[in-house]
Amino acid sequence: MKVRGYYIIAIVFVSFAGVGSRYFQEVLPVFISEYTGDTMWATAVFIFLRFLFPKHKVIVSASLAMIFSILIELSQLYRAAWIDSIRNTIIGGLIIGFGFLWSDFICYFCGIILGIIIDFFIRKVKQIL
Repeated sequence: MKVRGYYIIAIVFVSFAGVGSRYFQEVLPVFISEYTGDTMWATAVFIFLRFLFPKHKVIVSASLAMIFSILIELSQLYRAAWIDSIRNTIIGGLIIGFGFLWSDFICYFCGIILGIIIDFFIRKVKQIL
Protein backbone atom coordinates (compact mmCIF):
# COMPACT_ATOMS: atom_id res chain seq x y z
CA MET A 1 0.00 0.00 0.00
CA LYS A 2 1.26 3.47 -0.83
CA VAL A 3 1.82 5.99 1.95
CA ARG A 4 -1.30 7.94 0.94
CA GLY A 5 -3.42 4.88 1.69
CA TYR A 6 -2.14 4.89 5.26
CA TYR A 7 -2.94 8.60 5.54
CA ILE A 8 -6.53 7.94 4.43
CA ILE A 9 -6.87 5.22 7.08
CA ALA A 10 -5.45 7.59 9.70
CA ILE A 11 -7.80 10.42 8.67
CA VAL A 12 -10.82 8.11 8.94
CA PHE A 13 -9.74 6.83 12.36
CA VAL A 14 -8.97 10.32 13.70
CA SER A 15 -12.24 11.70 12.31
CA PHE A 16 -14.27 8.95 13.98
CA ALA A 17 -12.45 9.58 17.26
CA GLY A 18 -13.18 13.31 17.07
CA VAL A 19 -16.84 12.95 16.12
CA GLY A 20 -17.24 10.11 18.60
CA SER A 21 -15.94 12.31 21.40
CA ARG A 22 -18.81 14.73 20.70
CA TYR A 23 -21.44 12.06 20.09
CA PHE A 24 -20.67 10.15 23.29
CA GLN A 25 -19.88 13.18 25.46
CA GLU A 26 -22.44 12.20 28.11
CA VAL A 27 -20.57 8.98 28.92
CA LEU A 28 -17.01 10.27 28.54
CA PRO A 29 -15.03 12.14 31.19
CA VAL A 30 -15.53 15.90 30.85
CA PHE A 31 -11.89 16.55 29.93
CA ILE A 32 -12.05 14.02 27.08
CA SER A 33 -15.39 15.20 25.71
CA GLU A 34 -14.36 18.85 26.03
CA TYR A 35 -11.01 18.75 24.23
CA THR A 36 -10.76 15.62 22.08
CA GLY A 37 -12.83 16.96 19.18
CA ASP A 38 -10.64 20.02 18.60
CA THR A 39 -7.48 17.99 19.11
CA MET A 40 -8.55 15.37 16.57
CA TRP A 41 -9.64 18.14 14.17
CA ALA A 42 -6.11 19.56 14.09
CA THR A 43 -4.67 16.06 13.80
CA ALA A 44 -6.89 15.42 10.77
CA VAL A 45 -5.83 18.74 9.20
CA PHE A 46 -2.16 17.80 9.62
CA ILE A 47 -2.64 14.29 8.25
CA PHE A 48 -4.67 15.65 5.33
CA LEU A 49 -1.78 17.97 4.47
CA ARG A 50 0.60 15.01 4.65
CA PHE A 51 -1.77 13.15 2.31
CA LEU A 52 -1.76 16.04 -0.17
CA PHE A 53 1.96 16.75 0.09
CA PRO A 54 3.73 13.60 1.32
CA LYS A 55 7.16 14.82 0.20
CA HIS A 56 7.04 18.09 2.14
CA LYS A 57 9.02 18.30 5.33
CA VAL A 58 7.02 17.54 8.46
CA ILE A 59 7.72 21.02 9.85
CA VAL A 60 6.13 22.57 6.75
CA SER A 61 2.98 20.48 7.15
CA ALA A 62 2.87 21.19 10.88
CA SER A 63 3.28 24.93 10.35
CA LEU A 64 0.60 25.03 7.66
CA ALA A 65 -1.77 22.99 9.82
CA MET A 66 -1.23 25.34 12.76
CA ILE A 67 -1.71 28.47 10.64
CA PHE A 68 -4.88 27.02 9.10
CA SER A 69 -6.20 26.03 12.54
CA ILE A 70 -5.51 29.49 13.98
CA LEU A 71 -7.22 31.18 11.03
CA ILE A 72 -10.28 28.96 11.40
CA GLU A 73 -10.43 29.70 15.13
CA LEU A 74 -10.11 33.44 14.53
CA SER A 75 -12.85 33.23 11.90
CA GLN A 76 -15.18 32.16 14.69
CA LEU A 77 -15.02 35.70 16.03
CA TYR A 78 -16.75 36.90 12.86
CA ARG A 79 -20.51 36.78 12.98
CA ALA A 80 -22.70 37.27 9.93
CA ALA A 81 -25.82 35.53 8.70
CA TRP A 82 -24.09 33.95 5.69
CA ILE A 83 -21.27 32.32 7.67
CA ASP A 84 -23.56 31.32 10.52
CA SER A 85 -25.76 29.53 7.97
CA ILE A 86 -22.67 27.55 6.90
CA ARG A 87 -21.82 26.82 10.53
CA ASN A 88 -25.32 25.46 11.05
CA THR A 89 -24.74 22.65 8.54
CA ILE A 90 -23.11 19.43 9.71
CA ILE A 91 -20.03 19.76 7.49
CA GLY A 92 -19.76 23.52 8.03
CA GLY A 93 -19.94 23.11 11.79
CA LEU A 94 -17.28 20.40 11.72
CA ILE A 95 -14.92 22.43 9.54
CA ILE A 96 -15.27 26.02 10.74
CA GLY A 97 -16.72 25.49 14.21
CA PHE A 98 -19.05 27.66 16.24
CA GLY A 99 -17.37 29.73 18.92
CA PHE A 100 -13.93 31.13 19.69
CA LEU A 101 -12.08 29.57 22.63
CA TRP A 102 -8.50 30.29 23.66
CA SER A 103 -8.15 26.69 24.85
CA ASP A 104 -8.60 25.48 21.27
CA PHE A 105 -5.12 26.77 20.43
CA ILE A 106 -3.66 24.30 22.92
CA CYS A 107 -5.83 21.53 21.45
CA TYR A 108 -4.57 22.39 17.96
CA PHE A 109 -0.95 22.30 19.09
CA CYS A 110 -1.45 18.93 20.82
CA GLY A 111 -3.35 17.59 17.82
CA ILE A 112 -0.57 18.52 15.44
CA ILE A 113 2.00 16.89 17.74
CA LEU A 114 -0.19 13.77 17.70
CA GLY A 115 -0.29 14.02 13.91
CA ILE A 116 3.50 14.17 13.79
CA ILE A 117 3.65 11.00 15.90
CA ILE A 118 1.13 9.27 13.64
CA ASP A 119 3.11 10.38 10.59
CA PHE A 120 6.29 8.97 12.11
CA PHE A 121 4.63 5.57 12.60
CA ILE A 122 3.09 5.62 9.12
CA ARG A 123 6.53 6.25 7.64
CA LYS A 124 8.09 3.46 9.74
CA VAL A 125 5.37 0.97 8.77
CA LYS A 126 5.79 1.94 5.13
CA GLN A 127 9.54 1.27 5.37
CA ILE A 128 8.98 -2.15 6.95
CA LEU A 129 6.42 -3.22 4.37
